[in-house]
Amino acid sequence: MTAGDAEQRVTTTAPDGTRDAPTADPYSVVIPTIGRPCLGACLSALAEAAVPPPRAIFLVDDRPAPDTPLDLTPAGPLADRVTVLTTGGRGPAAARNTGLRQVATPWVVFLDDDVQVRPGWGALLAHDLGQAGPGMAGVQGRLTVPLPDDRRPTDWERCTAGLEDAAWATADMAYRTETVRRAGGFDERFPRAFREDADLALRLMSGGWTLARGTRSTLHPVRPADRWVSVRTQRGNADDALMNRLHGPDWWTRADAPRGRLPAHFAVTAAGLAAAALALSGRRRAAAVVGALWAAGTAEFAWARIAPGPRTGAEVATMLSTSVVIPPLAVLHRGLGGIRHRRAAAWGGTG
Repeated sequence: MTAGDAEQRVTTTAPDGTRDAPTADPYSVVIPTIGRPCLGACLSALAEAAVPPPRAIFLVDDRPAPDTPLDLTPAGPLADRVTVLTTGGRGPAAARNTGLRQVATPWVVFLDDDVQVRPGWGALLAHDLGQAGPGMAGVQGRLTVPLPDDRRPTDWERCTAGLEDAAWATADMAYRTETVRRAGGFDERFPRAFREDADLALRLMSGGWTLARGTRSTLHPVRPADRWVSVRTQRGNADDALMNRLHGPDWWTRADAPRGRLPAHFAVTAAGLAAAALALSGRRRAAAVVGALWAAGTAEFAWARIAPGPRTGAEVATMLSTSVVIPPLAVLHRGLGGIRHRRAAAWGGTG
């Protein structure tokens, strides 16, 4: 049976075992990528599990200067439905918008290039879209992050596992195409794969639309990372400053996002700066007292990251070293973000 035959003949089974109608809403898939090796597994899983298949797959090459073409071989029978678009490295929000502009189906599914849709994904997607009422703008897939069975997860593995509870993550998110277009698409002021999905969701919900979690399942493996990955992720604090400007200080609650440790980072950083200033001014006893507060705060942060982990020598050393630099970097990026986005207008649209 060809992919086209599958698109016409498929029937879907709801979680309660009942059969749905034998037709499904046409959909397209948009995948931004920077050419990581994981893209092959993503395309291969999609080729196996996307029944009914997407009408089109827009693979958006977001490398600043591509020197080799993307390998479409893993897409198998879906390769003839893949269109490669390029952006010149403008970030995932711009890449998704580039793909969105080409979509000609009622629904668009955004996938990340480091996920693998699970068996039955296409049928469950058809069920999810079929159950979406007229006021529902999007349906999220359920993410699963595999963690090691023989040890406790590292800090980076636990951070990735947080995606399982993330609301409206575009690792697997289906949206009504025209609804997203009318909302303006993804805000390209978010340069990273961070908060741009929450921003879009808040704009849509502010406009009266609803969003739901679906029944389909997608695997999100933990990407390989070096010991400084947690330091680099602190750049996301600048995006939180933009979220505050756009959606107000209570956006965390409405976006169902974890609050994080920024208030504690401010306190620890202030203690460190105060201790240094007191020492330079010759007030050694006061500097020692305030320095002890800085050390206690840093130690508490490090232990909060070490305790649930594997506690190997390498992991402990990484947690100790990064726990010293993360608080001031988080504060720095938050401050720079506040300056950069100080003129950003609060969101007041209708979605």
